[in-house]
Amino acid sequence: MIDRQRIIEEFIELCTISSPGGGERQIADRLTATLTQMGFQVEEDDAGTKIPGNAGNLYGRLEGNGSDGAVFFSAHMDTVVPCDKVTPVVRNGAIYSDGTSILGADDKAGIVAILEALRVLLATGEKRPTIEVIFSVQEEGGLKGAKVFDIGRLQSKMGYVLDASGEPGTIITSAPFQNHVEAVLYGRTAHAGICPEEGVSAIKIASRAVHRMRLGRIDKETTANIGTINGGSATNIVPERVVITGEARSLREEKLEEQTRHMVECFQQAAKDLGGGAEVTVNQVYPGFILTEKDPVVALAVKAAQNLGFTPQLVPIGGGSDANIYNGAGLPTANLAIAMEKVHTKEEFITIDDLERNSRYVIEIIRQFAKKPSLS
Repeated sequence: MIDRQRIIEEFIELCTISSPGGGERQIADRLTATLTQMGFQVEEDDAGTKIPGNAGNLYGRLEGNGSDGAVFFSAHMDTVVPCDKVTPVVRNGAIYSDGTSILGADDKAGIVAILEALRVLLATGEKRPTIEVIFSVQEEGGLKGAKVFDIGRLQSKMGYVLDASGEPGTIITSAPFQNHVEAVLYGRTAHAGICPEEGVSAIKIASRAVHRMRLGRIDKETTANIGTINGGSATNIVPERVVITGEARSLREEKLEEQTRHMVECFQQAAKDLGGGAEVTVNQVYPGFILTEKDPVVALAVKAAQNLGFTPQLVPIGGGSDANIYNGAGLPTANLAIAMEKVHTKEEFITIDDLERNSRYVIEIIRQFAKKPSLS
């Protein structure tokens, strides 16, 4: 049976553990001990040396006890900053920070939902499939932990990430591909007051390129943005170098490539027109994915939501999560909403009722999986 007080206490405890990206050591140790006590085989990978950071991804496996197949659940251990001194406050049926830091519901609410669900299933002794758990590091810094996790070690053929806003029962079935674009624009230096005509302003090249560029909402599936511009050294020197970074996202890879190509061409053409140079690099930040109601991972989550009286909603999202990486590796993964509100702000909160509902949802998904051997 769900223990509401246990959920509250564990969530508050985890929130008070500082775990910025690259500094997840303390919470990793806490979760390793917890999973081990539950009977999981727990391993920590070498992500901490690869990324780097002071902890790696945690992988746990609990063998099934009469139901075939395996299913995995994932949440990330890191939070955005400031998180060095989180003081949770219970108020009007919800948990907030005291206003001096983020709370960390993103994604410690996901972790707590998984842990409570496991405790309940172990207490009932009911038949369950093999359950695998991934608690990743440095998700907030670009899904870095998931990118270096060895997907091949999983027995599961499908799974769930708990890391989205929205009511329980909301299922993220599509998320965009994202490219990072960096342009180094070169002009020619000159004295701005004595001989400006001898110079070529890299800032002017940048301005022309950005002016020509399609940015913002391109269409219902595609967005683009210029995020940083850095260059120049003094008002009396024609700037010879500017670095611009931006991004493009789309649910359709072909649209992403079209938008990215357009951005690159804008930089190159502006440099050519004004007598400068441009070096543009493009890197994929993460792959996108599209799932439908026909995919077993989605159909099962819908059925579980209906059984609990939740209203299933299949929605797209404009950002990435570890689900992007798992899907990109060929492992169907739905991202489940866990009702965290105002994430990445000092006003972040989550209701206690939703913390409990999240746990119920994980339990019901596992129970539904155990009834469907064809999914294994």
